[in-house]
Amino acid sequence: MSVVTASGRISRTVWILVAARAVNKIGAFTLPFLGVVLTVEFKASLSQTGLILAVFGAATIPSRLLGGQLADRLGRRRTIVLGLTGCAVAQLWIALSHALWSAVLATVLLGLAFEIYEPPSQAMIADVTSPEDRPAAYGLYSAALAGAGVLAGLLAAAISHWDLRWLFVADAVTCLSCATLVALALPADVRRDAGAGVDTGVESGRGYDGSAWRDRRLLLLLASGTVFATIYMQLVVGIPLTLLEQGIPKSGTGVILAVSALVLIVAQRLLRVQKLDDFRSIAIGYVLLAAGLLVSAVAHTLPVFLLASVLWSLGDLFLLTRYLTQASGLAPDNARGRYLAIFGLSWGIATTIAPLTVTQLLETAGPRGLWLTSAAVALVLAILQPWVKRQVADRRTPGRHGGRIATDG
Repeated sequence: MSVVTASGRISRTVWILVAARAVNKIGAFTLPFLGVVLTVEFKASLSQTGLILAVFGAATIPSRLLGGQLADRLGRRRTIVLGLTGCAVAQLWIALSHALWSAVLATVLLGLAFEIYEPPSQAMIADVTSPEDRPAAYGLYSAALAGAGVLAGLLAAAISHWDLRWLFVADAVTCLSCATLVALALPADVRRDAGAGVDTGVESGRGYDGSAWRDRRLLLLLASGTVFATIYMQLVVGIPLTLLEQGIPKSGTGVILAVSALVLIVAQRLLRVQKLDDFRSIAIGYVLLAAGLLVSAVAHTLPVFLLASVLWSLGDLFLLTRYLTQASGLAPDNARGRYLAIFGLSWGIATTIAPLTVTQLLETAGPRGLWLTSAAVALVLAILQPWVKRQVADRRTPGRHGGRIATDG
């Protein structure tokens, strides 16, 4: 994959991280089957399974916060290895369990380890790239995960014909393979003390001297990012239900996901979005996302849904990369992991909210009402971006650290 950045190159560290996460993503096909395993293998009732999965989802929230704390205090590489090893242990525990209580404890452990590696991975990318190169680097990261997700689905389909416990063994193997690659190939951790300078996104001579939770710029990005993540998760949850409502075969969901992943990969080569202002890119992303949602609202055939997926996937390309660029650019060097962990909570919140909003809107307004409402929210966020930019760049905002904020990508 050819990736053009402002400086003309992508760091070797980024390529190693991308390769390692892609390997891990290829094996990350167990989660959709976790409910099936709990019900079939461990004879859990549907209500018990729902509760267990809810506990798993709740456990991923402190998991991400822990990953951010460890990334800044223990080091990026050590934290990534720790998180992946924890996932592998939990996966093997589930595979070897013979009683429901044991599988439940393993599931909780999996949730607590599941998000640890994300903040240090994202922070390390920011550590080794300049602000103008970060959109391309984060875009490469997202595209690689999307491509690996397609392979993950194919592997899951093949292995699921055997005992489902083998899925967890296979995922544990890929987690350990990823951890080994990270431990051997990534540069050693460096000490990030309180006297370190701030990231190039916020120019200042002072170090981090307060809680990231007090930085209102970050909280504003968290709120905006949570709305985006909720719309994204509504697509994940709602499109299969919409296809079912329209009488389109279940295989259509897989085709849509594959096309979406391919769009993300191909668009990395065709779009030169890194030359745009971050907030202008985010506004464009929301307009494209809204267009895809509008098409989904009127779609009745698979080809039309595929057109919608192309539009919303292009929107995702703008949004995912630029939100991460902004969140990483706000943070001082020695707090970047914590900043990205807090921003990443948007996905845990969205994963909790989206199933509720999708089912409620489908019941009360049908598929058209669901997607029209989502499109309206996306358009409102597009319109609000100039205001958001002013708020993030406001010198009077707490957490300023005495410097100028770079709002260009």
